[in-house]
Amino acid sequence: MATLRTRWLLSILLVNVPHCFAPGPPDALSPPECCIPCGGENNCADIHCSWDTRPDTHIPTYYSLHWEPANNEEGHVINGTSLSGIILRKHFPRGELHVWVQAKNQYGSNKSEEAVFDTANINKMPPPNVPLPSYEESLGVSWESSCDEHHVSVGVCDVRYRIKDDHIWLEEEDKVSLSYTVDDPQPATDYEFQVRCSCDPGVKSDWSDIAEIRSTEKAPVGELDVWRDCGISQASSDCVLTWKKLPISQAHGVILGYEVRLTYNNDTVKVVNVSTAESNCWLVLEETQCHFTSSLKDASSVSVSAYNALGATVPSYLAMPVPGEEKNGEAIRLKMSEENLTVSWDLPSQPSDNLKEYVVQYKQAGSPPGRGFHWIKVNKSQTAVFFKGQYEWYKPYQVSLFTVSHSSKVHHLSSVIGYSLQGTPSRVPSFQVFSIAATGGTMSWESVPLCEQNGVILYYQIIVDDGVDGQNVYNVSYKSKTFKLQHLNPEQDYEVRIRAVTVAGPGANETVKFKTKQSEDIAYLIPVVLGISFVVVICAVVALVCVCRGENKLGHQCFYFKVPDARNSYIIRHMKHQINEPLPWICIAVYEPDPTLSLLEVVEIQPWAFESSPENSSDPDGLTRPVVRGGQDDQREETVTEECHRTDRRYGREEYSKMIDSDEERDREEDCWSSSEEGQSTSGYEKHFMPTALEVLEV
Repeated sequence: MATLRTRWLLSILLVNVPHCFAPGPPDALSPPECCIPCGGENNCADIHCSWDTRPDTHIPTYYSLHWEPANNEEGHVINGTSLSGIILRKHFPRGELHVWVQAKNQYGSNKSEEAVFDTANINKMPPPNVPLPSYEESLGVSWESSCDEHHVSVGVCDVRYRIKDDHIWLEEEDKVSLSYTVDDPQPATDYEFQVRCSCDPGVKSDWSDIAEIRSTEKAPVGELDVWRDCGISQASSDCVLTWKKLPISQAHGVILGYEVRLTYNNDTVKVVNVSTAESNCWLVLEETQCHFTSSLKDASSVSVSAYNALGATVPSYLAMPVPGEEKNGEAIRLKMSEENLTVSWDLPSQPSDNLKEYVVQYKQAGSPPGRGFHWIKVNKSQTAVFFKGQYEWYKPYQVSLFTVSHSSKVHHLSSVIGYSLQGTPSRVPSFQVFSIAATGGTMSWESVPLCEQNGVILYYQIIVDDGVDGQNVYNVSYKSKTFKLQHLNPEQDYEVRIRAVTVAGPGANETVKFKTKQSEDIAYLIPVVLGISFVVVICAVVALVCVCRGENKLGHQCFYFKVPDARNSYIIRHMKHQINEPLPWICIAVYEPDPTLSLLEVVEIQPWAFESSPENSSDPDGLTRPVVRGGQDDQREETVTEECHRTDRRYGREEYSKMIDSDEERDREEDCWSSSEEGQSTSGYEKHFMPTALEVLEV
């Protein structure tokens, strides 16, 4: 059923459409407009008529101008293809005349309504002459009519004017005077005027030629829109002062220059005059921006005013931001395309009475001062602004929101980076591993520079590949610059790649390779093994020494003869006696340049002194000494000797043991010393370092 209905509708359209677009008779014509031009060759004789129509260029159309007097006399016809016609003076009588136009083509004909007029009242005078203005304080024009030349009175006039190069005319009709004054014109502005008049009787003339008149100059009014371009940072030392050129309605003349006043932190003031020829100005989004090239370092505030030959504007003040006082509060939202940028934000929950206005600016990252920069100031109740321009692809634009107080102080609220179109980011400039362990490692990298990001970086992606178990992927915050790898295998080669990711996708990879260290358990075993080995070596040495000492009892060869013991020294013993005295040791000097040396006495040692048994023994020289046993003195000598031998053996076992200062030990040493004087015995220290009697005799 639906198919049949659709076919029926299509058939109706196919039948009717050709009739809608089929050619037909000409459209209806407007009534002709007729006049008798005066002046020139015509000299108020012939009637000139014209009409409007929409001729079909594809169909030949013929027009005929018809007229007849009111007394029904025979009419006349002029045929042709033009949209105008001339009725000669000899073909019409004075008085009322009826005129119409008829159009005809191959498909039919159509005619206009009749125009009825008195031939005596359709005279058309030449346009008036508009001379230069005769007013100095206001903008006005006057003109001369040609009605007097034809001995007729002046009728009414129309005046129209516009600012030069504008497309819209402002018109005043049916003025009875021959002058006109413009109310509240813009000073020092070029205006264009045209005038047309009629005579009484008669029709209005054509528009006169354009007369160009400049209004008088006045002192400029208003304030300059002053701001500063600080680039991506907000440091005042990096800022460039900029302002928008005054519109014509406020300039009131030719702006000759600008006065810039800088106030510094030390309360000094510097005034700089910048002429329009020296100022750097260029067109930005149908507004002209000018820039002050001098540095604003250490400036606390600035003011700028524009001046012409008759005066200057009110200075526009701007306080420079103080480092550390910037706030980061209101979040801003962006909608950006190639030609449009819309910025919106929320009003604060607690509005301040000191708030004067908001300022929204954008700055293309990497562009020189003043370039790729624009700002808009809006009322404190407004929450959105709209920029129109040409925004490049993949280029970052920093959009910032500021507040300005009534005292002209500026506070930075928030900033965000926007792109008209985002792309994949560039490669990470630096990627390295600075800490490697057995089961992990720490990676570090540098962020992709802002001008090479090509979009808002969402995160960094780290890919770990060991070539065996596959890949592990980690997504790291875009704010991070380090990442710690965990759960790695000891002594294994790894390849780690990093890349930045935007909404357009990941960028190019940056790769680093490293090998993890050996297991920490094995590392712990190394010092243990070394310690055990060292203990074993020490034990072996001690065992060897013990064996050697056992052999020395029999063969008179022992290492302890070669090892000195400080306690066997006579000098040390003497010092001990001095130290044990109550007071004199306090006066002993720390450094004794000429110490007292003992006189060395050469004593022949008998062979029996080296034997452990009381039996006689012969030395290499054949000297012998019998051992006498018996008697109280002998027993005492034997006892002392045996005690001394025990002491020497103890020293032999403990060559480097600490010194004993007890009274008992001291008495024992004194007894040994007395016994040694009788038996010519020597200490272990002297046995090692002093030559024996045999060695002296051999020399």
